[in-house]
Amino acid sequence: MAKDSQKKPAKQSPQTTNKKAFFNYEILEKVEAGIALVGTEVKSLREGGGNLDGAYARISDGECWLIGSKIEPYEKAAVNHPPSRNRKLLLHRRQIKKLESKLEQGGCTLVPLRIYFGERGFAKVELAVGRGRRQYDKRDKITKREQKRDIDRSMKKFRR
Repeated sequence: MAKDSQKKPAKQSPQTTNKKAFFNYEILEKVEAGIALVGTEVKSLREGGGNLDGAYARISDGECWLIGSKIEPYEKAAVNHPPSRNRKLLLHRRQIKKLESKLEQGGCTLVPLRIYFGERGFAKVELAVGRGRRQYDKRDKITKREQKRDIDRSMKKFRR
């Protein structure tokens, strides 16, 4: 009886991340969305064959689409999917309208942060409403990060 009530440790699912998104955009809000995939895309993602570099999401005709993402062809399949097709994102109508109103503010865009598999095994995309960073903001972020590293290095000597 006690064995059923105990939770099993969650197995780390493979995920694809967009590392440049946090550097190029100031993240204002995050949203989780489902993604419509074909069978070979799911198998390829489970093997870690996804890429979100240069990808973005767009709302058109009341639907949300993921554009520019690449999912490598599955090697063991006889018939494969096109690697860089547009994929439909599954959101409620209310969520789409809320995102659309935020995007109309100007200077904002929908950026995919990562693709992962949820608790029930479905593929999910973490979207963010982001505002593009200026070049001087990026430089400022780099200098702050380097200064913090230097301080940590110098403090490491005294912690021992």
